[in-house]
Amino acid sequence: MTERVVLAYSGGLDTSVCIGWIAEETGAEVIAVAVDVGQGGEDLDVIRKRALACGAVEAEVADAKDEFADEYCLPAIKANALYMDRYPLVSALSRPTIVKHLVAAAKKHGATTVAHGCTGKGNDQVRFEAGISSLAPDLKCIAPVRDYAMTRDKAIAFCEEKDLPIATTKKSPYSIDQNVFGRAVETGFLEDIWNAPIEDVYEYTENPATQREADEVVITFKEGVPVAIDGKPVTVLQAIQQLNERAGGQGIGRIDMVEDRLVGIKSREVYEAPGAIALITAHQELESVTVERELARYKRQVEQRWGELVYDGLWFSPLKRALDGFINEANQQVSGDIRMTLHGGRAVVTGRKSDRSLYDFNLATYDTGDTFDQSLSKGFIELFGMSSKIAAKRDLA
Repeated sequence: MTERVVLAYSGGLDTSVCIGWIAEETGAEVIAVAVDVGQGGEDLDVIRKRALACGAVEAEVADAKDEFADEYCLPAIKANALYMDRYPLVSALSRPTIVKHLVAAAKKHGATTVAHGCTGKGNDQVRFEAGISSLAPDLKCIAPVRDYAMTRDKAIAFCEEKDLPIATTKKSPYSIDQNVFGRAVETGFLEDIWNAPIEDVYEYTENPATQREADEVVITFKEGVPVAIDGKPVTVLQAIQQLNERAGGQGIGRIDMVEDRLVGIKSREVYEAPGAIALITAHQELESVTVERELARYKRQVEQRWGELVYDGLWFSPLKRALDGFINEANQQVSGDIRMTLHGGRAVVTGRKSDRSLYDFNLATYDTGDTFDQSLSKGFIELFGMSSKIAAKRDLA
């Protein structure tokens, strides 16, 4: 029986060439799998037909936008996940979504190997292969660009030699990965970290310096899940899409950072994630009102570790799965409304309302009606500072 390889297929030049390249190098039949996580671009049926025209024996396409939003973006929102305190894990979240569909296709078609188009220099090779080995340890992985030195020049030559039905146009000066949760841009002149990004780098966001009217929005959460915008019910996907439009229109969600890659190098990345940043900002603020202090302090530690695990490609790991349980429990009381002003590149919280609030006006006020018993504070401070006081007497003697 002929070996079969499932290929993560985007419809672009590199993965289109991979179909024939893998067949020639390995003698295997190739099944192409394209997954829509809200990256936009061509119709899925167009992509499916191109895969078949390029030599795939089977081609599957999956509209996974809602799945991606509900099962991958939502946990990141609940975790306030920002790698290095800034990056909302745009690409890192989409990879396990795709992996799940690749593994399902491999089982369905009796494939022994899964292929992807990653280089040997980035994080995505790890995310794909670690994810695949977690879901199906028996599957092998290959990466033609990495394993067979498939350079772009070779890809173009192969495409022209085989007369494949795909344009070999001049490559964009940037490497771009995008989905509904955001957009990642790297390479080209951005590799010089002194160079500022120019406006043509951006697609999801307008220039925040442009004068425009501010936009006020109210986001409603239930147990950490965004369920309404301005009082109108939304799915998680709709919440992200609507805030991409509204926050993006105000230039919110631009991130320019030098990032610590898993493979040990630092890399300059420019991100746009307007909906993600708006939702995480609102969610963090609602947590500050509804989550008890010690739980909130500990959750911040968990959030950092959760983000690192996802960034590092360990979405399906036991530790990540266990932390999910903690994060879901911590979100049980995170229900209410957050009002934000979107303007000038910033999402600024201006109001909070929740029937699960731990904020007690009568305890907080300094005016008449204050119910806080200030006479208790003197003894509390004595006890709280006692160990430091005793140590100071010894150390200063």
